[in-house]
Amino acid sequence: MKLGIVGLPNVGKSTLFNAITNAGAESANYPFCTIDPNVGMVAVPDHRLDKLSEMYHPKKTTPAVIEFVDIAGLVKGASKGEGLGNKFLGNIRMTDAIVHVVRCFDDENVIHVEGSTDPLRDIDTIDLELIMADLEMVERRIDKAKKAAKGDKKFLQEAADFEGLRDWLNDGKSARSYEAVDIAEEYPDCELLSLKPVIYAANLDEDGFADPESVEYYKLVEQRAKVQGAQVIPVCAKLEAEIAELEPEEKKMFLDDLGIAESGLDRLVKASYTLLGLISYLTSGEDECRAWTIKRGTKAPQAAGKIHSDFERGFIRAEVVSYEDLMACGTMAAAREKGLIRSEGKEYIVQDGDIILFRFNV
Repeated sequence: MKLGIVGLPNVGKSTLFNAITNAGAESANYPFCTIDPNVGMVAVPDHRLDKLSEMYHPKKTTPAVIEFVDIAGLVKGASKGEGLGNKFLGNIRMTDAIVHVVRCFDDENVIHVEGSTDPLRDIDTIDLELIMADLEMVERRIDKAKKAAKGDKKFLQEAADFEGLRDWLNDGKSARSYEAVDIAEEYPDCELLSLKPVIYAANLDEDGFADPESVEYYKLVEQRAKVQGAQVIPVCAKLEAEIAELEPEEKKMFLDDLGIAESGLDRLVKASYTLLGLISYLTSGEDECRAWTIKRGTKAPQAAGKIHSDFERGFIRAEVVSYEDLMACGTMAAAREKGLIRSEGKEYIVQDGDIILFRFNV
């Protein structure tokens, strides 16, 4: 799954991306520092996998991952090609969801492309460009459906659905908030930018990150996110970049000193995972302990197919124990003795945190 990190130039996107991925994307105090999208794979923090590794001491531990794409800063007029906008909007179209970095601090030493800090204005600027790009696509879709309707009347409904959406977008509203038709469900091939789910990453300075609710800029973003049904995660890109260089124990001590339970990045990665409707099931053993990413609601054979297609084709059953039950028992043998390891068939829907051994025919 790909998440695109977007925002205006110079709001901290590339700094945040570097901190998330340690990928070394260029980051500097001027607009359009990023032109080609940088891509990085990010481990999803999972204490359950850590505990399994402590239990088994495997040769290898493999976490679930999310792919982040650092997309160049958008500006007013991006949908008309300003600032290489068409290229950048095309990069967003390839992602599954958007992490919108919004600047929520004042600093005269860090240039803002609009000359001042105003998170709601910045959000509106990006939203409008996504909506304008969608309008062009929707107009083309309507024309195509009307032409097709001359030979097949079923396309009249499609034209009507997209005409309703066009009017909605013309009012400056995103496709996400359009309820008359479930566009994503009815027309899964329609890659609308403003239909993609969003997490706002409110980029604060160090003082603001320690107490986000005391920052007026952050509260404005929080209110906007609530209206949109979106999430907002406080981050401090500069601080996260420093934390990313530390060893796990040093990182924990650093956060403890700040009085923070977990880094903004850990929260962002977890929220992104949830946003996409993803869960992890786990496999364990002396060779490897691993978290596998699946969509919520996936049945056992399809979950097995994530490991290897042969597992899905030859699926017999899944031997399942919940993470909580295993931890309470201390060992797999003890969990088996207590009858906590279940045998599940083809209709079993895998749950987050299930520890599974698949049985299959070759």
